[in-house]
Amino acid sequence: MTSPRALLTAWNIQAKKQLGQNFLNDPNVARAIVNKAGIAGDDVVLEIGPGLGAMTIPAAAVASRVIAVDKDGRIIDLLRTELLAADIDNVEIREADILRVDLNAIARDASRRLVVLGNLPYNISSQVVVQLIHARSRIDRAVLMLQKEMAQRICAGPGSKDYGRLSVMLGYCAHTQVLMQVRAPLFFPAPKVDSTVIGIRFASPPPFLAGDEALLFRVVKAAFGKRRKTLRNALSQSDLDLVPSTCERLLAEAQIDPKRRAESLSVAEFVRLSNVIGTYW
Repeated sequence: MTSPRALLTAWNIQAKKQLGQNFLNDPNVARAIVNKAGIAGDDVVLEIGPGLGAMTIPAAAVASRVIAVDKDGRIIDLLRTELLAADIDNVEIREADILRVDLNAIARDASRRLVVLGNLPYNISSQVVVQLIHARSRIDRAVLMLQKEMAQRICAGPGSKDYGRLSVMLGYCAHTQVLMQVRAPLFFPAPKVDSTVIGIRFASPPPFLAGDEALLFRVVKAAFGKRRKTLRNALSQSDLDLVPSTCERLLAEAQIDPKRRAESLSVAEFVRLSNVIGTYW
């Protein structure tokens, strides 16, 4: 693996901070992350932000096909050259914004559920995770490298200050776990914080089934929208169009104290509450 610094210098390319470009500088770590994904010979991998190919090349060595999506055309030309040098011919590179990509269409084209790999920039991490949740019927599992703070939020449980909307949404439909830590100096340019690699395996069906999943996610968003307020106040001041007295009645029907706050509710309680609200509408 040629060092990112040497490659970027040779191609006269500077990493773009606005794209969150911090390139993994350690091939052993890259291989370890790919190994954590448990990629088999018949898997199709969707890689988000392949960068200079640190994970692309070891993933392509074991998967039947890798579809790599990157927004930066400058990097794509460099990556194609690196893949050619490594004699890799099962990688399809697409220049696109991952947030505008139809994941369902990619999975249909692959004729199987996808394995997702990605080193995600902080500024789009939450949006990508929500995107994966909505497309989860087409995704078997994901292994994502995130800023440590974001990973803590995703994997947090009830009662934690990190517990929030993403924690509940993923807790509803997936099992998440921390797989490994990656120190900041192992990237070029080095970010200011360490990274964490997490695994997400989607469950089908969810252990607690919501009658209306879209409503569940609206309720979760409303509850955490004003997380310092009681549930009664947070819900009544949201776009759910519920007056305080109705919120109090619905919370009581769901056997949830209206004075509790969002971070204290389990996933099962959020599902129960959304199901009750669904009957009211």
